[in-house]
Amino acid sequence: MINLDLSRLNPLELNVYQAIHTYSKDHSDLKIREAAEISQCSISKVSKLSKKLGFTNFKQYMDFVYGRTPAKKKCSSELDRLIQFIEDFDLKLVDDFIEILNEYEKVILFGYGPSFLMAQYFEYKLRVCTNKTVIALSDELSVRSMVDNKTLLVVLTTTGSFKSFQSIFELSKSKGGEVLVVAEEYNPSLISTCDKMFWLSKFPQSSDLQPHEKSRTVFMIFIEEVIQRLRSAT
Repeated sequence: MINLDLSRLNPLELNVYQAIHTYSKDHSDLKIREAAEISQCSISKVSKLSKKLGFTNFKQYMDFVYGRTPAKKKCSSELDRLIQFIEDFDLKLVDDFIEILNEYEKVILFGYGPSFLMAQYFEYKLRVCTNKTVIALSDELSVRSMVDNKTLLVVLTTTGSFKSFQSIFELSKSKGGEVLVVAEEYNPSLISTCDKMFWLSKFPQSSDLQPHEKSRTVFMIFIEEVIQRLRSAT
């Protein structure tokens, strides 16, 4: 991304900028030495101007001037994974989540570690766009005091392997609540700890990462899609 702002240029730099653009209209493939000559300044001044305009170097600046498409940089493995996730994103999961959400007056969002931070963010968003009682929790004692037969307990987990949710599930069921697990990565052992389970991604993160080290970007995307759909319905 480039943020081109000419107001940041001093008078000398603006003159160099204008000279380069005037010359480039009639001459292709301008080199930095030529740019310095027509602008009557040093090569270092031209290089500094390129960076001040927001470009990595003079070559990238000229790619912009001549409308050339720069070579694509290789994405990180995480960006590749997220691109795959977005391309495969199933909006029906968003609709299904909202349908379940609408059946309950109270929503408890539960998670451990970084997933609890996602629960807190989701709590804030849901409070803004719904009239439901929504609270984010990370301990069983609080769940015990709040869950009832009008409660939907949503468990957010990336892998489901950090800590078992079995006791949370049994506690909620004993009080008539429903448990929905929203997991990023597929983990069949989670099926026995919930009434319903949403599996968000077919594209797992690196197995070298511990559960608390894995990103929660997929959750953020899902949460924002839910919120956008809720807002559009009001």
